[in-house]
Amino acid sequence: MSEGSDAYDASRIQVLEGREAVRKRPGMYVGATGERGLRQLVFEAADRAVNEVLAGRASRVDVTLMPDGGVCVTDDGPGVPIDQAEGGGPALEALLTRMGFGSGAGGRHDVTLGFCGVGPIVVNALSSRLTAEVQRDGVRWVQEYVRGVAVTPLTEAGPATGTGTTLTFWPDAGIFTTSEFSFGALADRFRELAFLNRDLEISLTDRRCPPESVSVRFRSPNGARDFVAFLDGRTASPGDPGIIGFEWEDPQMAGAVEVALRWRDTDEERVQGFANSRPTDGGTHERGFRDGVAAAVNTYARKRRLLAVTEPDLDADRIGVGLTAVVSVKLDAPEFHGAMRGVLGNAAVRACVDQGVRDHLGTWLEGHPERAAAVIDRIVHGAHRH
Repeated sequence: MSEGSDAYDASRIQVLEGREAVRKRPGMYVGATGERGLRQLVFEAADRAVNEVLAGRASRVDVTLMPDGGVCVTDDGPGVPIDQAEGGGPALEALLTRMGFGSGAGGRHDVTLGFCGVGPIVVNALSSRLTAEVQRDGVRWVQEYVRGVAVTPLTEAGPATGTGTTLTFWPDAGIFTTSEFSFGALADRFRELAFLNRDLEISLTDRRCPPESVSVRFRSPNGARDFVAFLDGRTASPGDPGIIGFEWEDPQMAGAVEVALRWRDTDEERVQGFANSRPTDGGTHERGFRDGVAAAVNTYARKRRLLAVTEPDLDADRIGVGLTAVVSVKLDAPEFHGAMRGVLGNAAVRACVDQGVRDHLGTWLEGHPERAAAVIDRIVHGAHRH
């Protein structure tokens, strides 16, 4: 290779940081520049607020789609600190301009809503305008940004009427190919989060077509049981006899498990897995669940002589016919595989979920002999006899 203008040295390596990196490669941070990317902006903005509720510092999150194309995300927590952050500048400004600042401690109690969990800096960088408002210690503070850069200092704007943080942003039309958010897709994810986190209350309001507005509120005191009922298209009551549910902690996998399931008169299997409230496309928790259900069902069927001695064990495919289930694990140190980090890989989780499901479902079968016999009969003979 000839020397001179074609030489490859350090001067040819471009280093981008913060907002510049996000604006140069938006797909790396929100996945796409179409509607899916817009949706991820909302999730990144809501991420911190949701975790404030789960940490017990706030009671609710409200998300509003506004008539002018903006999105407002509000929580009633103590408000983002406005004092000086490490490295200089107010903590609020650091949250909106520095990578990784304000990220949670991680582990089972944190939820990641966004594409990669970077947080508000992504929202700020990819918005043509953003307004941050903090109510804290009796004072209301406001700061304005344009394309990720502060255009006003953090300013006192009068007395506070409560506490909390509000981020209002307008996605940059120069980056995104659409300005239309999918209300339904946003509602689906927020509903899912409420099912998986009983302490969470979150509302979504659509004011884009005044004077009409649509608002939904999600809260799920019955957790995964409500989720199974929703998937089956019906409303569950706390004592719904058709849904089997249990939860437990397991130190061997450094986490907790919540499972709910029900067999229906259909040939369809519908098992949904989640790890730290992230939807999964398989993994050790789902394999452990199937192993545990098969073991519990076969053990009970053999003990009660509901299977002929000469018949083989019921396999997972037969047991899964008509099964609706939600399998949610929350781990201190989750390990995800795959390009989209959608497959849980923690090795210990499979054996722990297997044993837990085996024990809890086995106990339920023993305690409900009539219903257990109906479940086994349905599995043995199939949902429909052709």
